[in-house]
Formats: sequence, structure tokens, C-alpha cells
Amino acid sequence: MARYTGPVCRLCRREATKLFLKGTKCTSERCPLEKRNFPPGQHGKDRKAKIVGYGLQLHEKQKAKRIYFTLEGQFREYYEKANRSTGVTGEILIQQLERRLDSVVFRLGFAISRRQSRQIVRHGHITVNGKKVNIPSYQTKVGDEIAVLEASKKLIIIEQGVQSAAQNPVPAWLQANFETMSGRILSLPRRDDVNLPVNEQLIVELYSK
Repeated sequence: MARYTGPVCRLCRREATKLFLKGTKCTSERCPLEKRNFPPGQHGKDRKAKIVGYGLQLHEKQKAKRIYFTLEGQFREYYEKANRSTGVTGEILIQQLERRLDSVVFRLGFAISRRQSRQIVRHGHITVNGKKVNIPSYQTKVGDEIAVLEASKKLIIIEQGVQSAAQNPVPAWLQANFETMSGRILSLPRRDDVNLPVNEQLIVELYSK
């Protein structure tokens, strides 16, 4: 399979930064990066070369791809569309990634990680404007109503997400109702609303070459 299915904590160690791929584990003392802050592999501790130029740009792109679980071709399409749009290319790129259905489900607090929200969407537990949607990359838009199916509201993984949402406030561009397990997209996300360890300008520079 082209999609990465291995231990996601290795990805954080490879990038030497927390990508928050495991939900609450990433903010606890159990996070592997707290004890092994070096690349995985036999010679991980010996890799001390400073990354500059192209290598730095590539690392930023890889981080974004891993955070949102996208493949290279799909990520390139996001960039091409952002580049054709009016506005700041990097910000539009982040907007597109944030408006993926699996990302919105995570941001609304119905899952503890994007990986888990991807699974929830794939298994058909989410509706958009009353219709079931099982495509994680589905692009939501302002005004869309996102909700958990009535029959799925008692799922343990969704209940865990709602419980942990109290520690991770819903961003201002979204509105969540935890009683009905539904939410609405109020506006397009601004870059200030997206707290991610990614420099999107370096990604734009990489693809602009």
C-alpha cells in the first residue's frame, strides 16, 4: 500500500517535532519524543547534520503531508489549486487541508486525532448536510452542517473525542454542539486559527522551483 500504515510516532521522531498524530498521547509523558528526541533507526543519534535549503523545504512538505495523511499526488493537487486561486498561496493551501472532512471532524472534537477521524469518516459515521459522506478528503464549505449519525453517537472512540474536546477548544471558524454531536462551518479558517508546526511558505517555495 502507498499510504503509510506503520507506527506514527516514528514520523514525529523523524521530523524532530510533535505532529500530534496520536491524540492525547502526544501531550502526555508517554510521548516517545519526550525520551527519544532523535530520528528512528540504528544510527538515529548520529544524524546531526543541519538541514538547509531544499532539505528544509522538503521537510516542511513532509510534515504537512503526514499531519493530514495525504499522498504526494493529492498534496500536489492541493498546491496547484491554491496556486491558481486569488490570495496568498500558502494560506489557501492550509485552508484546503483544514477543510477536509476528516480534519473538520477532528477539529470539532469528535475524534482525538486526525487518524482516528479518518477512520470514523471512512466507516460512514458522519453526515454532511444530512447526507452520509465516507470520503475523508471531501472538501467542506462555509455553512455546511457536520453531524455524527444517531446510531454512531455511542461509539467509544467518538465519546472519547468529545470528552477530550474540553481540553482542546473548538477553533473560532467552527461551531460545535456536543449534546447533538453536530457542528457548523462558520467561516474559512485563518492561518492564526491553525496552530500547526508547519511553515507553508517553504512548501510554496519548494513547488515553485
